[in-house]
Amino acid sequence: MNHHRILWPLLAMLPIVAAVPGCGRTTPPPVTSPDTGHPGRGAELIARYGCGSCHTVPGVDGANGLVGPPLTRFGARSYIAGELPNSAENLERWITDPQAVEPGTAMPNLGVDPIDAQDIAAYLHTLD
Repeated sequence: MNHHRILWPLLAMLPIVAAVPGCGRTTPPPVTSPDTGHPGRGAELIARYGCGSCHTVPGVDGANGLVGPPLTRFGARSYIAGELPNSAENLERWITDPQAVEPGTAMPNLGVDPIDAQDIAAYLHTLD
């Protein structure tokens, strides 16, 4: 049996497999949802803080902004702002002080307090 005839096609494919581009991670981090927080209140807070002037947020009246990314299916996303794994804690951190996470980001610091951020995060994680 000629092993070279069997192995040669497999060896020839190695450079192709090695050259496939990736994002540096083989598996995105798991999406987690908050154990605490009140999603209903979070939707109200999204309207109150004016998040919908920049973002489209399903289920929030008037939240149809086009400045920032739409927050549709946010609960199914792997990352927040392309920077942080999508966890409750990271989302609360982003909402309360986005400039500390990504200096110079277009997302302004709206003065959201930690309890409000927890409720907003709870609502956004229901959007999957």
